[in-house]
Amino acid sequence: MAADLAADEDARRLLTTPGVGTQGTLALLAAIGDVSRFRSARQLVAYLGLDPRVRQSGSGEARHGRISKQGPAQARAALVEAAQQAMRQPGPLRAFGARVRARRGYQVAAVAVARKLACLAWCLLTRGEDYAFARPSLTRRKLHRLDLTAGGPPRQGRPGAGLKNRAREAAERETAERAEAAYRRLVADWRASGGGRAGKGAGAPRGRASHGPSTGPAARQASAPEPAL
Repeated sequence: MAADLAADEDARRLLTTPGVGTQGTLALLAAIGDVSRFRSARQLVAYLGLDPRVRQSGSGEARHGRISKQGPAQARAALVEAAQQAMRQPGPLRAFGARVRARRGYQVAAVAVARKLACLAWCLLTRGEDYAFARPSLTRRKLHRLDLTAGGPPRQGRPGAGLKNRAREAAERETAERAEAAYRRLVADWRASGGGRAGKGAGAPRGRASHGPSTGPAARQASAPEPAL
């Protein structure tokens, strides 16, 4: 299975996502199969049982409860485990998880991040793209472990080069931290404009949370069309 994953383009693409390792990739691909079966990320989320149950009587307000837990339990558990890892790594997913955790607690936050990972998986496989904020050094490390599991030879290289180039990893981490800061800023701007209180009165004036739009590589989260987060 490791050899098949190492040669699979979709598997290598999923491995660019923070927190998603070999087991999570294998479980996801086994559950998803042909991604064209799902017309939207929401359908995939529902298939994996990560969608919250909705209770509503007549025209009353809808109430969201626990997740449905229908569908493949192994893939769902792998996503939750991957979410816990993603919440420890710098990037937009950690910022999203921290925002949910502050309101609902750690367990709910982990499930919410798992749901985001499912949406990301659908987007990556459907669009044929790698994760926008991937850290290449971590992805190479995942692929190296996958190659070793498949029976490949260990890589050789001169000191200071290869998988553990500290300068390169530090630069990638800094980029991920900027992406995380850009996401937090995006949420702050959204709340300041009244987006967090839609239907509940006027919000604060637009732009109060910051003095201008984010720029640079980390701003892709705010400017990308149809963001997964």
